[in-house]
Amino acid sequence: MRVVIVGGGFGGLEAAKALADASVEVTLMDRQNHHCFQPLLYQVATATLSPADVAWPIRAILSAQRNVRVVMAEARGVDLAARCVKTDAGDFPYDQLVIATGATHAYFGHDGWAPWAPGLKRIEDATEIRRRILTAFERAELASDPHERDRLTTFVVVGGGPTGVEMAGAIADMAREALSPDFRNVDPTRARVLLIEAGPRLLPVLPETLSDYARMTLEKRGVEVLLGAPVTDIGEGFVRVGDHRVLVGAVVWAAGVAASAAADWLGAEKDRAGRVLVGPGLSVPGHPEIFVIGDTVLALDAAGNPTPGIAPAAKQMGRYVGAVIASRVSGRPSPTAFRYRSQGDLATIGRKAAVVKLNRITLRGFAGWLF
Repeated sequence: MRVVIVGGGFGGLEAAKALADASVEVTLMDRQNHHCFQPLLYQVATATLSPADVAWPIRAILSAQRNVRVVMAEARGVDLAARCVKTDAGDFPYDQLVIATGATHAYFGHDGWAPWAPGLKRIEDATEIRRRILTAFERAELASDPHERDRLTTFVVVGGGPTGVEMAGAIADMAREALSPDFRNVDPTRARVLLIEAGPRLLPVLPETLSDYARMTLEKRGVEVLLGAPVTDIGEGFVRVGDHRVLVGAVVWAAGVAASAAADWLGAEKDRAGRVLVGPGLSVPGHPEIFVIGDTVLALDAAGNPTPGIAPAAKQMGRYVGAVIASRVSGRPSPTAFRYRSQGDLATIGRKAAVVKLNRITLRGFAGWLF
């Protein structure tokens, strides 16, 4: 049996590993030849880690698994009738297909903001954000106009979810601790960092007490937190919040994501974010041989709640789908409907501070950071 897995992220890799002992031929394809550990990209973007610290070759990860073939190719569609994935490197036939193509940045209809406010999904995004932040300080060092210097050392993060909170805290730490001894004409400790969130609080998936703690901790580090403040425009060197125009040196977008084009490839029903609506077994209605997992899918539990778009959920989906395919090959009964088991939520707030929610246990501050 030929199994094609599109995407070498958390879900795709787990699906491949779950098929290690199955009598199948697995082809795992990705447009990159490395797996990126996305939760730590914010540290690459703020020069705490190098890109090599968060990237591993997919071939090396799966080198011991003899039934897997890794190819670097970009999927461009699926021929449902012929059962093949169409890519820039040719067509790949399948008997079972797993789509784990992830998500990208969503600008809520304002795609023109993208050049000025890059998101954080790939290593290339992280290195570009790092370049913009460091270049802003270098230009501020040369600026003779104090107003221009203030503009260049003003940084805006849009979005108060985990990525936004982590980025804002890391930029503040970078300016006040890592860069402060290195400049002479500009004082990095006076850099202005704004975290802008359209909703009423940060980290809405966490209890309100932890959201409040995250806000207070960021403010102690010098971050200005603006809540209930939707961004209305972004352009070269500025961000507009309502009627107020903020001049900036760099902007980071962490406010929303949209699924890949998988739903269009499959002609499947999708939600407003482009996520494919699947059945309880994570297969596409009418196509039991096609599974969609990770950020590309809208999987609802018995209560109608969506599975969160986080790495643990993608990994659980990958293991589940791998088990279903292995059962089909061996003739054993397939596992019951997919059920996500929450392992908790967490967000880092700069150095030595974090918030963690593990069922009934909550941690914050240094204890959360150690966890």
